Amino acid sequence: MSEDPLLARIIPVLADIPGVAAIVLGGSRARGTAHAASDYDIGLYYAEAAALDTDRLRKAVTGLVDEPGAVHVTPVGEWGPWIVGGAWLGIDGRKVDLLYRSIDKVAATIEACRKGEITMHYQPGHPHGFCSAIWVGEVALCQPLHDPDGAIAALKATTVPYPRALREAIIRRFQWEILFGIENAELALQRGDATHIAGCAYRALACVGQVLFALNGQYLINEKGALAAAAVLPATVHDLTGRVADIWRLIGSDRHAGALQLLRTLELDLRGISWAGS
Repeated sequence: MSEDPLLARIIPVLADIPGVAAIVLGGSRARGTAHAASDYDIGLYYAEAAALDTDRLRKAVTGLVDEPGAVHVTPVGEWGPWIVGGAWLGIDGRKVDLLYRSIDKVAATIEACRKGEITMHYQPGHPHGFCSAIWVGEVALCQPLHDPDGAIAALKATTVPYPRALREAIIRRFQWEILFGIENAELALQRGDATHIAGCAYRALACVGQVLFALNGQYLINEKGALAAAAVLPATVHDLTGRVADIWRLIGSDRHAGALQLLRTLELDLRGISWAGS
């Protein structure tokens, strides 16, 4: 990433902040799927024993951003235990997002997920919830930009290959909920509760995405674009993108029964897929 002039400008500044143990590039830029206008997602990892100096961080980024008066850098924990905190910045006309992560907590979460122990949490910005396995995927898919002690490299090594126990845990946690969501939506048909029906349909489809990623041994780190990505995985449901579009078209035109019937067919087809790694 040294050839990226924006990163070459900001990473040395961030690396000099007390408490910053490692810096990584995440998101589409790390995965090689970014376009010219894509955001920069930057993870700032810190150790529990060495507090991240967010006051120093605020002063440092104020000298980098396009609008210093608009800078807001959060304390650790302001965005909850899973998103944790960070800042949304504009630098050289580009959107740069900073996110904090505790190396110690991430390491413990990776170890738990490798054993098949996953948890789901309410989190604004994640309408399906924040699955603890997201932290595993973040490490697996990131590109280290500053890792002087090799902490991120060591964690990345534990994420490959995709853990079989994690795959089984995700399928066990989410596959049953697909049909459960459909059945709950069908109970709401007689009440004409369109909002509840749509909510159940969304959760069912989000679970479809989780299961497909796990079946393919791929980490899912965000609901955004998950089904579009799942549609091109080696083991997937036929015409997933078109079928999802049909479901939402029917829901949007108040033909809820038809949408739920399509969901039932989708759920049945998903059950017939074998794990791509088997």
